[in-house]
Amino acid sequence: MLRLTEIKLPLDHRQEEIASAILKRLGIKADQLVRYTIHRRGVDARRPGPTWFIYTLDVELLDEAATLKGLKNPRNITPTPDMSYHPVAHAPTGPFQRPVVIGTGPCGIFAGLLLAQMGFRPILLERGKAVRERTQDTWDLWRNHKLHPESNVQFGEGGAGTFSDGKLYSQVKDPRHLGRKVLDEFVKAGAPPEILYVSKPHIGTFRLVGIVETMRATLTALGGEVRFGCRVEDIDIHDGRVRGVVLAGGEKIAAAHVVLAVGHSARDTFEMLHARGVYMEPKPFSVGFRIEHPQAMIDRCRLGRDAGNPLLGAADYKLVHHCRNGRSVYSFCMCPGGTVVAAASEPGRVVTNGMSQYSRNERNANGGIVVGVTPADYPGHPLAGVAFQRQWEGRAFEAGGGTYDAPAQLVGDFLAGRPSTALGAVRPSYAPGVRLGDLSSCLPDYAIEAIREALPVFDRQIKGFAMHDAVLTGVETRTSSPISITRDEHFQSRNTRGLYPAGEGAGYAGGILSAGIDGIRVAEAVAMSILNAAD
Repeated sequence: MLRLTEIKLPLDHRQEEIASAILKRLGIKADQLVRYTIHRRGVDARRPGPTWFIYTLDVELLDEAATLKGLKNPRNITPTPDMSYHPVAHAPTGPFQRPVVIGTGPCGIFAGLLLAQMGFRPILLERGKAVRERTQDTWDLWRNHKLHPESNVQFGEGGAGTFSDGKLYSQVKDPRHLGRKVLDEFVKAGAPPEILYVSKPHIGTFRLVGIVETMRATLTALGGEVRFGCRVEDIDIHDGRVRGVVLAGGEKIAAAHVVLAVGHSARDTFEMLHARGVYMEPKPFSVGFRIEHPQAMIDRCRLGRDAGNPLLGAADYKLVHHCRNGRSVYSFCMCPGGTVVAAASEPGRVVTNGMSQYSRNERNANGGIVVGVTPADYPGHPLAGVAFQRQWEGRAFEAGGGTYDAPAQLVGDFLAGRPSTALGAVRPSYAPGVRLGDLSSCLPDYAIEAIREALPVFDRQIKGFAMHDAVLTGVETRTSSPISITRDEHFQSRNTRGLYPAGEGAGYAGGILSAGIDGIRVAEAVAMSILNAAD
């Protein structure tokens, strides 16, 4: 097959126009075209001018060689790569010790699923609850101000990505097309097939719940085991090698291969690992606020006369500004047509995140406006970044009134340096609720200074971004893990054999897709290690 890129068609094009564009690009007649599939469909919405769909197509021809030979200009035409997944190993026929996966976020799920598909019957341990029960506990915080420390936005089946926009795109290098394997598995589990080709695929929270349940059923049908309410309290390490794990109730599970896929908020697990001597380093992350605007305003600014077109859906944005004080401010995890959600996992702290459903039809757009911080801002200890996060989450809890309400401020008041006392046209979506006031005490002074400089700059790119009535809600601190549990070329901890740090919590991913890819890579490393030990 051949891959054709940069096929540009208007929004209102008919299906047959795709085939006509292929014939024109290749200079062939209709009887030479066997079939085509859409590999990618993006949107060119640069202003001024109309909005276009931009296609990448995989095309099968009767005589590919003759067509290529007759092309005068083969630009944007290449052979279609093989994107199918090929397992690297299969479980040995003799006895072997089952691998353990700690965590059932996207990294843990895909590590477990791949190990199960290769016949290794993994044991997955999850401190939280199954995804549907976990959803009820999460709503308990949002509706009733009641936090469940072991079952919330951060902990439980599906991981933090379950209560998000469900974004399925990433900028990681992926020469083996493992991202396609991730998307294929999601589609098999019930995700809409369009995620295979739209340029910025997403699923949304409600659909993710059912998809995660289906993937668990597949994993267990292949011989894997998923255990909920099983917090790993300790890891048995002897002579620099993992021997097993110890659960909070005292149960011990022997294991020579342990995948650590705990996510970016398993702070007690980080502390335990540090106490056991597992090597880790502090790493940069970002802190900031969530900002809310009317989605209709974002649509008009980004899509112009095509705003509201159902083929385009709710518009997004991506912004960055490098400040005079040396800090960078950027938009993070933008959620079109979504809501701001309570994402705390520890008592006495307030954390925000963004979430959208598949429809993205809520009245507000929201995104993180965050400032980069580095270990120079929290020096001295590998876990100092955790203490830094806790400090500002505690400040936000106090500023919100100590009830898990979040502190909030209108953008106009934030820029003017005065507390907010009344809402304007934008109604905040955060549940449990917000308490208006002054956000300047909820982040370091340099972060407040940087965000105040950046917002007017962003307003020049999206007119109305710094509108007075837009709402800032604090604080966003869980943009990524504050530590890196570094690993070697075999994906094992650099000083603990048999321990496989993986995904976002270890510093090797930044979203659902990249976490799933890392889970696959780590599962392959575990499989090869078990096979080598069996030889």
